[in-house]
Amino acid sequence: MNRYPLWKYILIAVVLALGLLYTLPNFFGEAPAVQVSSIKATVKVDARLLARVEEILKAEGIAHQGLFADQNSVRARFGDTETQIKAKDAVERALNPDAENAAYVVALNLISRSPAWLTAMHALPMYLGLDLRGGVHFLLQVDMKGALTKRLDATAADLRSLMRDKGVRHGGIVRERDQIAIRFRDAEMRNKARAAIESAQPDLLFTELQDGADLKLAATLKPEAQKRIQEFAIKQNITTLHNRINELGVAEPVIQQQGADRIVVQLPGVQDTAKAKDILGRTATLEVRLVDDENSQNPAVMEEAAKGNPPAGTEYYVERSGGPLLVKKQVVLTGDRLTDAQPGFDNQNHEPAVHLTLDSAGARIFKDVTRDNVGKRMAILLIEKGKGEVITAPVIRTEIGGGRVQISGRMSTVEANDVALLLRAGSLAAPMEIVEERTIGPSLGAENIERGFNSTLYGFIAIAVFMVIYYLLFGLISVLALSTNLLLLIALLSMLQATLTLPGIAAIALTLGMAIDANVLINERIREELRNGATPQAAITAGYERAFGTILDSNVTSLIAGLALLIFGSGPVRGFAVVHCLGILTSMFSSVVVSRGIVNLIYGSRRKLARLSIGNVAWK
Repeated sequence: MNRYPLWKYILIAVVLALGLLYTLPNFFGEAPAVQVSSIKATVKVDARLLARVEEILKAEGIAHQGLFADQNSVRARFGDTETQIKAKDAVERALNPDAENAAYVVALNLISRSPAWLTAMHALPMYLGLDLRGGVHFLLQVDMKGALTKRLDATAADLRSLMRDKGVRHGGIVRERDQIAIRFRDAEMRNKARAAIESAQPDLLFTELQDGADLKLAATLKPEAQKRIQEFAIKQNITTLHNRINELGVAEPVIQQQGADRIVVQLPGVQDTAKAKDILGRTATLEVRLVDDENSQNPAVMEEAAKGNPPAGTEYYVERSGGPLLVKKQVVLTGDRLTDAQPGFDNQNHEPAVHLTLDSAGARIFKDVTRDNVGKRMAILLIEKGKGEVITAPVIRTEIGGGRVQISGRMSTVEANDVALLLRAGSLAAPMEIVEERTIGPSLGAENIERGFNSTLYGFIAIAVFMVIYYLLFGLISVLALSTNLLLLIALLSMLQATLTLPGIAAIALTLGMAIDANVLINERIREELRNGATPQAAITAGYERAFGTILDSNVTSLIAGLALLIFGSGPVRGFAVVHCLGILTSMFSSVVVSRGIVNLIYGSRRKLARLSIGNVAWK
């Protein structure tokens, strides 16, 4: 009557084994580490960098507890923070001898102490939130006026090209604060210009003015266009921040919009606040310039340029192949005109290439430049902190129109992917400044973990003592089921790589109370059946079957509330909701399936069962 088929016991055993396996990494804690990642697109993170870091540590006599590498970084784990700081200084000196022209980010971090065999099975610890792990919190203010100014400047350049293409004579196009002013000598030209601009620039509003003898056409952005530009600026800045924070290797960073013009950035586990501020505050722009081929082929000129004396109007660079290069200072095109960049292959020679898509204004400019400079080289640069770096410098084979551009030559497939990613990442759409900064030390995070752990532990012990005293053996079975629930919940959070915060710990404590409530319902139902004269075996069967409907109803209503918090909440509320919803699912399994499995093992094989150890039952 009360026997599970073999497959159910196997299912319970497998689930518990997996739960134990994926819970284990959370008990090993975290170790201080130094992480090395690349700043420049031309500097790669590979096995050679791993070997170099190992050589540096060995030469300095610094013992490490393991070196790890992935696509973005090399990490070295240490036994204590003193060794970590010493190693960071040593690696920084060796990899970045010129601090003003650094090639790598060397940052302090924390990584798991889990053994390699667990990591190989993708058994990883839960991510801990800022309040538990420590780290830094920034509130960034986006300069929305700067975004609009940037758009107006670009629009003014577009209008100059448009007036030239349409043959419209004007007395100058300038940006005056939040508008673009165009001067004319006569009304006929002003009307012609307005008609051309209205069809090409639907986002502009026009006002006709008289300025002395000149006629003036003032153009401002429509309110809906301003709103769209500002929304894009926030989204673009968030995307760019994500790309930059990847260099720090932060697990589960929080980057989200707050209000109309602010961005919250939380970096759990980051100990080097100065390095984090440096990464977030960087401003990078992409530029397309022409190469000074004539002087670049003159050894005497190049020798002088290498010493810091390039010809007027040029700058000296070294391209990825190692060859010196003179690039003209005049900027042909900026990354603002780029709408997409995808890796691919050259249709003619099938070499790796990058395919770019430009906006309409960029396409016109690029067509003119390539038509006038066939056979010459064109350099694509990343300008950061006032310093430029040549990503690639292809030869212009033919006039390129239609806004579709191909970059090829001396690139591997991996390099083509990297260049496309870098070009897509772009730069900040609007300037930002840090208006609030908070640092939570690892010691405070450890204190929060200890308090949260103790509150959950003491709550668990109190529940366990009550259940064992009140329900005897069935109370002990309920405690074992509750332990299973906690095990499975932590395992699920680890498998999903969810982020645990203080509200999440509160949700765990709440889950324990709700889970034991299901067992109380079952135990009381069994007692009621015994009072009504049912045999012990029949009471067990009826108790579980008749209590299941009530348990399901109560958990479904709680799950609906949890899903509502998950969908409409944000920040700590979502963290609470995730743990709450997962806890309901694990409590259903543990309180019904696991507890009955234990009861069946103890009582199921007894044919003559006189009574149950379920506490005091007032028999009728």
